[in-house]
Amino acid sequence: MSMDPLANFTLVFVAGLITALATGVGALPFFLVEEVSDRWNVVLWGLASGIMVSASVFGLLREGLAAGTLGEIAIGLGAGVLLVVASHRVLSGAEINPRQYEQADYRKLVLVLGVLTVHSFPEGVAVGVSFADIGFANGISLFGFTVPVLAVFMTVAISIHNVPEGVAVSIPLSSMGVPKRRLVWWSIFSSLPQPIGAVIAFYFVRIAREALAVGFGFAAGAMIYLVVTEFLPEALEEGDGLPRGGRPELVSGVLLGVALMIPLTFV
Repeated sequence: MSMDPLANFTLVFVAGLITALATGVGALPFFLVEEVSDRWNVVLWGLASGIMVSASVFGLLREGLAAGTLGEIAIGLGAGVLLVVASHRVLSGAEINPRQYEQADYRKLVLVLGVLTVHSFPEGVAVGVSFADIGFANGISLFGFTVPVLAVFMTVAISIHNVPEGVAVSIPLSSMGVPKRRLVWWSIFSSLPQPIGAVIAFYFVRIAREALAVGFGFAAGAMIYLVVTEFLPEALEEGDGLPRGGRPELVSGVLLGVALMIPLTFV
């Protein structure tokens, strides 16, 4: 096992970077087709929602219960929700349309990065918190590290979740005629704050082990609230023109996401 702090931070950063790079996968379908249908977009958002709720409930909250009390988890949950609420307040005053990315000057790019940081930071936090027990027993041996099962679980979950986000970023850019290679770059760019959030959260839970349950609750609260206030409404908006508002596709996606992730909790 590796107890070298720098090596541990590097591994956590790489895990966060993998989730960010996964967003670029969402641009790949545009190399094969001109556009992704509304029906598939609804399924993808449902899939992302099912994955994130499963990861939060069966991964983060279960680990939180093992690390502390219900009260500590509740405090974390509330703080995570407050982070997303505050994020929404910030975003409401800064209307950033991905269609404007290519025309953005330096100041606009800085603003866009700030907005995206607010949006994707909680996902990075979830990855960082999940690595809290790196180097301890009962983990998976990986590249000379003893990595917690939860860390693998969350990295996979958020990577899969980021694919439809990459699709969402690519759709308006593709309609503008933006070159396909740049679609991949802008998709990855939208999630670059995640490795930063992962390292910050990891540092916090490592120096404040007594706050570990609060950290798990914080990450879970932010994730679940994001699903309820952003992912599901986005899916319903995409499916507005489909039969029954796209709800069958949404439910199918959610159930598939849950079915994919629950087995990982028992690894």
